[in-house]
Amino acid sequence: MAETLIIADLHLSAAHPQTAQVQALCARASQAAALYILGDLFDYWVGDDQPLTPELEDALESLAALPCPKFFIAGNRDFLVGQTLLDKLGAQALPDLFVLEQGSQRLLLCHGDTLCTDDLAYQAMRQQLRSPAFRCDFLAKPLAERIAVAEALRARSKTESSQKPEDIMDVNEQSVQAVMTRHEAHVLIHGHTHRPALHRLPAGGLRGVTGDWHDAGWLIACTDQAIRLERFDTTGAGTVVDQSPWPNAPQVSA
Repeated sequence: MAETLIIADLHLSAAHPQTAQVQALCARASQAAALYILGDLFDYWVGDDQPLTPELEDALESLAALPCPKFFIAGNRDFLVGQTLLDKLGAQALPDLFVLEQGSQRLLLCHGDTLCTDDLAYQAMRQQLRSPAFRCDFLAKPLAERIAVAEALRARSKTESSQKPEDIMDVNEQSVQAVMTRHEAHVLIHGHTHRPALHRLPAGGLRGVTGDWHDAGWLIACTDQAIRLERFDTTGAGTVVDQSPWPNAPQVSA
């Protein structure tokens, strides 16, 4: 049965093109029904004129060559991805929150940073960076200046993250439940926190979190019957970390 595959947080960069892992993903996704990328495909993206190394060009070409439809939700690192990059990837842009119908289930997909509502400083910065005024002003700057700003923000983020309590940088459970209720979703799937897991929620739903690609590849695979969290290495060998039937799925009589 064809699967819907969901990934996030590849953080591709010149220093870390993740070549072997991308190739393993493409082999895994060759028969997929669809591939959803939930942001932070790049470690940073300063506009579609950002230069790509040959290794990164190859990674994008491999993803673009997948025969399945591909979809992209912007993350906090690559919210400046534009149509030129999407065309290169062969992907369609989706809004920050997107409801996906999977069989009888309603899945809510997002990058995940909007759910970290306890981190007030980050939310304030996110609002500023996502404003049309900032986008227009930033993209008008010379490429070298934009790259310097992105690298400075990246270094600042690493420093600040190391000084924040771990729970502040995770999602707020009340925010999770509120957004799921608002969109009548049975399942929420996101990235951003780099804490891969399938969480069984008190109200009966599920929250799936994809992992980052620092040491291994992570994906969430969905069929009409179940959801799986998988980890795979650069050889393509995969391990099912957790799996669950869909919440409120009808029971099949023996």
